[in-house]
Amino acid sequence: MPARHFLTLLDLSPAELDAVIRRAIAMKADPRGAGAGTIGRDRVMGMIFEKSSTRTRVSFEAGMAQMGGHALFLSPRDTQLGRGEPIEDTARVLSSMVDVVMIRTFAHAIVERFAACSRVPVINGLTDDFHPCQLLADVQTFVEHRGSIRGRQVAWIGDGNNMCQSYINAARQFDFELRIACPEGYEPRADLLHATAGRVSVVRDPLDAARGAHLLATDVWASMGQEAEQERRARAFAAYQLDRRLLDVAAPDAIYLHCLPAHRGEEISAELMDAPDTVIWDEAENRLHAQKALIEFLLTA
Repeated sequence: MPARHFLTLLDLSPAELDAVIRRAIAMKADPRGAGAGTIGRDRVMGMIFEKSSTRTRVSFEAGMAQMGGHALFLSPRDTQLGRGEPIEDTARVLSSMVDVVMIRTFAHAIVERFAACSRVPVINGLTDDFHPCQLLADVQTFVEHRGSIRGRQVAWIGDGNNMCQSYINAARQFDFELRIACPEGYEPRADLLHATAGRVSVVRDPLDAARGAHLLATDVWASMGQEAEQERRARAFAAYQLDRRLLDVAAPDAIYLHCLPAHRGEEISAELMDAPDTVIWDEAENRLHAQKALIEFLLTA
């Protein structure tokens, strides 16, 4: 039976995604019990990092350890990928030695090519196009604090980046409405918008996106690899800060999320980051639990 991969949220059905979220919540409630031994003894994850990380590395390593497995950190300096070995060759060899592979890289085509030649599940830990593991954590956070996200109104404030594009897929898979507020020229991919027409819309005024929203989400204005554009992007996004004025027009019980790391005073106000009732820190922790549930699903499906 071919391995199941998780390159985007579309690789799992809505019912499967709901089951992963429920399992993640159960694992969080019993962190040392739920998941221990369920993936089999001494399972090994190969982790390929071409982009730096804090949350992704720690959450996957800790998750594998808590479930009785192991994780191997591999950077381009540590592998033949850094010396020009074809992705397909690395996939064939690595997948013959480990049980699951996580890749955090730049072009989304890299994870697609790797998965096409892998005999074990491949997880997208982030590409320039998508960040599906973060969306599992985000949805888990909303469900924990506000119940089902189905039928809710969600606002994305900022760049049409990999997080925004994963929110587009999430709107489709978890059945919510998404309004994206971004300046002209920073929209998400047109094909994704076309595929979700009627469920996802793009507006220019962040207040229009936030009005009545149950969830507001944002990310840095310049992602990894875009540092040279920082000043230009800061000017373009100056009116797109997630702050109290947006919460004031959102639903009374709205929550707000940021995948981190954050730049206080830029894409999100310091007031919201440091508010005593923020759920951003729950969101960060939920990467661990959501990914444990995902790994268990992929290795036992």
